[in-house]
Amino acid sequence: MTDRLPHEKGFHISWDQIHRDSRALAWRLQGYGPDNGAWRAVVAITRGGMAPAMIVSRELDIRTVDTISIKSYDHQTQSEARVLKAPDADLMGDGTGILIVDDLVDSGKTLEIVRKMYPNAHFATVYAKPKGRPQVDTFITEVSQDTWIFFPWDMALQYVEPYRGRD
Repeated sequence: MTDRLPHEKGFHISWDQIHRDSRALAWRLQGYGPDNGAWRAVVAITRGGMAPAMIVSRELDIRTVDTISIKSYDHQTQSEARVLKAPDADLMGDGTGILIVDDLVDSGKTLEIVRKMYPNAHFATVYAKPKGRPQVDTFITEVSQDTWIFFPWDMALQYVEPYRGRD
């Protein structure tokens, strides 16, 4: 069978999985900050980076947390990325000592914008696709470019019809 159902290239992430993978990201980042291994702050790229950033900041005991909001999707369609909200300018400087966290790097356009704003920040994502990988300093899991990741905050529990066996 060569025809694929839409969900067959989907990678479904549970709350437990995003928690485990975000903790793994924190462990990978432990001790790599520029201040004797510590980071000055965590900045979450909203909205997807908020859950991983919260977990990373907890695991690494980073109390200063801010957000940057970049809009690059309208539903499931990529569009021109733009900054909706930037973090505190005094906190950020050129990004030195700042850990910027997102759930996923896809094309890399969002991180490219943020990297231009804060060239010395460290960019970490939980998941990475090949096109965006050059924009990330640290990540946990790579998925293929044509895989759509379904995050737990985008899903609801419901009954699903079996693929086979229907008359």
